[in-house]
Amino acid sequence: GRGAPAARPQGLGVKLLLLLLGGAKFGKLLTTGGTMLLSVGVYALIWGWRYAAGFVALLFCHEMGHYLAAKQRGLKVGMPTFIPFVGAWIELKEQPMNAETEAYVAMAGPLAGTAAALVCYVLARSEGSDLLLAISYSGFFLNLFNLIPVPPLDGGRMTGVVSRKFWLLGAPVLVGVFMWRPSPMLILVALLAAPHVLKAVRGGGEAPGYYATPAAKRIEYALLYLGLTAYLAVMSHDVHEMLAA
Repeated sequence: GRGAPAARPQGLGVKLLLLLLGGAKFGKLLTTGGTMLLSVGVYALIWGWRYAAGFVALLFCHEMGHYLAAKQRGLKVGMPTFIPFVGAWIELKEQPMNAETEAYVAMAGPLAGTAAALVCYVLARSEGSDLLLAISYSGFFLNLFNLIPVPPLDGGRMTGVVSRKFWLLGAPVLVGVFMWRPSPMLILVALLAAPHVLKAVRGGGEAPGYYATPAAKRIEYALLYLGLTAYLAVMSHDVHEMLAA
């Protein structure tokens, strides 16, 4: 009979632990939802709430591509967080073990973002909606920008598995974009990219075997990267011309 009372505190402790864990998960959802609403509110002051909601929804699709890919590869990852005029990101709580996994997670974001922008484009053409057309353009262009081959952008992480020499091409592209459209965000990206580019020049900087990827897999990522970049470039140009007209 003496063992029964001891079981009650233990059961209560388990319930409290489960409640706390549930609250932590709910808190993460609040962080994602709250920062999304904040971004919509800020963007709405400039472009109106309908465009702002569509724009943030496209960012969410992009980040969920990363999130699901990371989960698929068994990585611990947090839900997306949004900051107005900076964008959004997921928190990788553990780093990929090799460049191929890093490229896989990076690739999923632009693919999901491009698919979401394409849905907006198809709806825009069928409904004759300039609003949806503008939202689709923002999706195509931002995913294209994100494919500039220099870390920490997705393009840098995708091309790193092919060859880090791609980053030497990405650096002048980033400078060219800044000359075309100066932005503090581009300066931040350049500062984050500089250490990676220096590593590419000097060699080393990663664990031995990190970039050891079979040739066939490198070719696969190279073709996917070039194909997606070309598609986004064409769509960004064509949709921009439609909006200008």
